[in-house]
Amino acid sequence: MYTARRRVEFHQTDAAGLMHFSAFFTMMEEAEHEFLRHLGLSVLARDEQGKLSWPRVAAQCEFSGPLRFEEEVAIAVAVSRLGETSVTYGFTVRRAAAGAGDKNAVVARGSITAVCCRFRPDGTPVASPIPEMIRQKLAAHVAS
Repeated sequence: MYTARRRVEFHQTDAAGLMHFSAFFTMMEEAEHEFLRHLGLSVLARDEQGKLSWPRVAAQCEFSGPLRFEEEVAIAVAVSRLGETSVTYGFTVRRAAAGAGDKNAVVARGSITAVCCRFRPDGTPVASPIPEMIRQKLAAHVAS
């Protein structure tokens, strides 16, 4: 499991001073990108077969507590499913800083599913099997 850290920024909050629900999706995606960089990968890559990317086909998040401006969060990332052409990441968002209420309290759980795609000459993405080198790196992080 990989953990990314973030701080709730002012622009992520609503009129009540709470982190807006949409900001959870941005944080999850940022944590996914950081996780991939940690593995030496990227959501945009090129190999001997051409351009490779990972469009999202599903995203969900369930909220169990609020976050406020300047609270620090820890976002745990794991691979919850590794298919032939897709990967689903699971995320657990926790409060991380002392003095921010219930330290380490889970405030959200979510997932993002992305499909490995190659691009036709006209730019149209087409689902493609996950390259073996990438599959091996992701497989090492499949949650048990």
